[in-house]
Amino acid sequence: MVIFVRIVFAAIGGFLGYSGALSLLKIDAMTGFDYPSYLIGLFVFGGIFAGIFSGPPVLRGFKTTRKRITQTLLKTPTSELIGGIIGLVIGWIIALVISIPLLRLPLVGDYLPIVLGLLLGYLGLIVGTRKREDFSQAFSRSNLERFNSKTRLEAIPKILDTSVIIDGRIADITRSGFLEGDLIVPGFVLEELQHIADSSDVLKRNRGRRGLDILNKIQKEPYSTVRILEKDYSEINEVDSKLVKLAKDISGKVVTNDYNLNKVCELHGVFVLNINELANSVKPVVLPGEELQVQVIKDGKEQGQGVAYLDDGTMIVVDGGRRFIGEMVCVLVTSVLQTAAGRMIFAKPKSIERAL
Repeated sequence: MVIFVRIVFAAIGGFLGYSGALSLLKIDAMTGFDYPSYLIGLFVFGGIFAGIFSGPPVLRGFKTTRKRITQTLLKTPTSELIGGIIGLVIGWIIALVISIPLLRLPLVGDYLPIVLGLLLGYLGLIVGTRKREDFSQAFSRSNLERFNSKTRLEAIPKILDTSVIIDGRIADITRSGFLEGDLIVPGFVLEELQHIADSSDVLKRNRGRRGLDILNKIQKEPYSTVRILEKDYSEINEVDSKLVKLAKDISGKVVTNDYNLNKVCELHGVFVLNINELANSVKPVVLPGEELQVQVIKDGKEQGQGVAYLDDGTMIVVDGGRRFIGEMVCVLVTSVLQTAAGRMIFAKPKSIERAL
């Protein structure tokens, strides 16, 4: 491999030496200065010699630089890459337009397009990276004009907060296909999860590790696309406030099961997908007069009451069910109460209903 690299760089060096000698002879013809006839040979052999010894170090430097660039590109958010590419192309176009009339200048005319391309391309890359949000907004406005409301809805990114990741139900929901589009995990949310996982409190540590396991599970599954967005707001201290700010910046929706965050987002006009509201919405409808087979597991708050639960966690208060604790009993639904915490069903044992 080293020999091949030396041969290639020797050939490149010889060609560059030959080209340099021809350029120097052209200048000789213009100035009248007499260069020796063996100048071309010296340049060619000098280029070959330089290529032989510079090939391996240049190749090693190229490999190191390529590895660093690859790592940087993998860590860079997609929005920054797109913005940088757009800025780079625009810079090159401007450089091309400016350099066309400058090509006629003697001596420097052939090199000015290269210099302008490097300079304006670099400036375009920097500006495009920093103005990526303006580009995304411009593209989003054009998408609003081109696509219908259903397509726009599917393209809206979903921002996961800490509580919904630790909760774990988000993995089942994404697997079912009800959440479409990218799932965004902000860097500050990931840092909070890591901080909880490193807590000295056993309960907090277990919750944090569970959240990291759930996030790792979602990333590996093919049914969803999870993106870590390394974007922070150093001027804001609260994580909830950062989530609201991020949702506004990227026009996303916040996925949470935190009641307080839900209300804060509503006050700021940010759309929220609440997992608890979804769970309550998909619970089976139970109407007064229906019969249910339940197991009474504990006492109720009132005298003689027993408490049972459905498979989805809905609590059933059984009037007169205390004496049936630990038994399966058929109950008759008397009323259903919807509260902020969920749905509560009131019932009485069917045997008592028949006695009445």
